[in-house]
Formats: sequence, C-alpha cells, structure tokens
Amino acid sequence: QVQLVESGGGLVQAGGSLRLSCAASGSIFSVNVLGWYRQSPGKQRELVATFTSGGITNYADSVKGRFTISRDNAKNTVYLQMNSLNPEDTAVYYCNARITQLTSLGPRPYDYWGQGTQVIVSS
Repeated sequence: QVQLVESGGGLVQAGGSLRLSCAASGSIFSVNVLGWYRQSPGKQRELVATFTSGGITNYADSVKGRFTISRDNAKNTVYLQMNSLNPEDTAVYYCNARITQLTSLGPRPYDYWGQGTQVIVSS
C-alpha cells in the first residue's frame, strides 16, 4: 500500500502565500506523476498542477503565474507554492500520485489520493 500525507493548508488573506507538501511512502517501485487537484463546495474536483517524472509541468489556466509545482524525487514529495492567493482559490486541495508498484503480474501503475488539506483565502 501507499500513503500520501499532505500538509501546509490553512487560512490566509487575499494576496498571501501558502506552501503545500505531499509525501508518498509505502510500497513504491517508481513515482510517475505527482499532482495537485482542488475541490470547492458544489464544484467538481479540478486539476491545479501536475509534474511528471520526466520533468514536465502542467498548470490550470487559473493558477498560471501564481502557483509553482515542484518535486523532490529522493523524498517522493511534491510541493505546491501558492502566491497571490485570492478567495476563488479557497478549496480542499488533494495530492495525487500515479505510482508504479511491483505485483505478481509485473509492474503496474496505480493512482493514489491524499486525504485533502483545506485552504481558505479571506478577502
């Protein structure tokens, strides 16, 4: 099994910054894609940013230029630096990892989710 442990959420005023962290641990052969998603009340979960093992990043248009995703491969950890936060960024942020695990049938990819961390941006 794999566990994703998130940290760094909280309450911040508009214009402020927060940094989220997510560490993966457990039965990991390799970590492929690490990413962040968010979900606001009454809305579907949406992609915020992803970072592939090949170093390719992808951002939602709404966060480009304000958020930066990074990863530490040695620690199987992904970070999300969020700057210039506004109330529309208020949501529960979820870490996602596509991880390859060794099975009796060979290496297989699996998706895992963190428990979510609340981010509240006050106006």
